[in-house]
Amino acid sequence: MLDRIEAALTSLSPAEQRVGRLLLDCPSSFLSLPVSALAAQARVSSPTVVRFCRSLGYDGLKDFKLKLVGRTHEGVPFIHRSVDADDKTQDILVKVIDDTMAAVSRYRIEVNPCHVEQAVTAMLDARRDGGRIEFFGLGNSGIVAQDAQHKFFRMGIPTTAYHDSHMQLMSASVMRPGDCAVVISNSGRTQELLSTCAMAGKNGASTIVMTSSHSPLSLVGQIHLAVDHPEGYESYSPMVSRLLQLMIIDILATCVALRTGMDKLQPSLRQMQSCLLTKQLAVGV
Repeated sequence: MLDRIEAALTSLSPAEQRVGRLLLDCPSSFLSLPVSALAAQARVSSPTVVRFCRSLGYDGLKDFKLKLVGRTHEGVPFIHRSVDADDKTQDILVKVIDDTMAAVSRYRIEVNPCHVEQAVTAMLDARRDGGRIEFFGLGNSGIVAQDAQHKFFRMGIPTTAYHDSHMQLMSASVMRPGDCAVVISNSGRTQELLSTCAMAGKNGASTIVMTSSHSPLSLVGQIHLAVDHPEGYESYSPMVSRLLQLMIIDILATCVALRTGMDKLQPSLRQMQSCLLTKQLAVGV
């Protein structure tokens, strides 16, 4: 909840931002003080404190405090860490969007460009050497792996996405130097993916892992692209972390395309687009 509020500060008026900073500096004091005292400490009027709460999607100060008490990092188990069970549609809309925006903004600040460059280089090396790029993921991460395969095969790169654990291990067992394995996992603790990554690395393939920092998988791969979002993979459905994974795939695909050279890619992409257009229904004018 506090992460979402911090991310939303820039969209608020200067006076409301002062109220927000007062809250973030000491949430417990914010809960215990009446509106007049909060207004005085933030150097704003009492109505501004109420407007601050409403700008964040709450009915007022009383509703805001009720949601803040004991709910700062809990949310609704298995659904979303930022929402409350009695939230209205408008509340959910604001909270989910703000939580996503906060995660993307945080990633932009914390991402290590050197690691992204290393991943791009490994993929380009595989393309140049005639190797394969294999994407591995299970569950939600398996969907991300399929999206990655869809983007990269259009560049003429032999690539496959595996989301079956048996197929993953078999594929990794026949990977060779010049190949590149991209292993995607929200928790970084799935044993099947750990085994797949270790097998691919043992056979000489470059291994890129897209997972949370300090997880077992982050230590197994050669190149680690950190995806850190406090969704609590044991309790919550990985929503925002999946969006971050998809965004990183877009970054990698864009970098690989530009480094490959659009003069090489455009003819095949244009032909692919032409083929797809013949499958679409003609719309009369």
